[in-house]
Amino acid sequence: MNIARHLALVDELCFRPFPEGHGSSDEGTAAPGYVTAVLESSRGLGGRDPAERAATVEHYEKGRDALYERLAPRWGETDPYNLQTVLLRTEREAIPEPWAGLSARAGVAYVWEAEGTGRWVAVAVADRDEADEVRLLAVVTQEAPP
Repeated sequence: MNIARHLALVDELCFRPFPEGHGSSDEGTAAPGYVTAVLESSRGLGGRDPAERAATVEHYEKGRDALYERLAPRWGETDPYNLQTVLLRTEREAIPEPWAGLSARAGVAYVWEAEGTGRWVAVAVADRDEADEVRLLAVVTQEAPP
């Protein structure tokens, strides 16, 4: 896991223009107003074996926490943002992207307003779907968290 590379990408995404349409990007997926970058992906590792998957999730959570330790001095300490609550809210109200999609994939995220950029940054481990690979994600968006 290359934390320095992940931080450089987050920094770049805080200033790169958002795309005009929906689609994939070099980093993951992008749409007007946000980019979801896959920083790390299990790509089949830790897939079917529950013990391997748990170890992969733990490894990515350590990566998420390492990113937090480097971003918190810059943008402030923050408590984990409960995406479970956001997911429950999607059943009865319209939650904007990328928050609705992130809540469907991850349980918690660290979220900051990236000072001076007009953007929000979230880092999370996408592990909700046990049939899917585990991913360490960074989301950069102009949409404030719900």
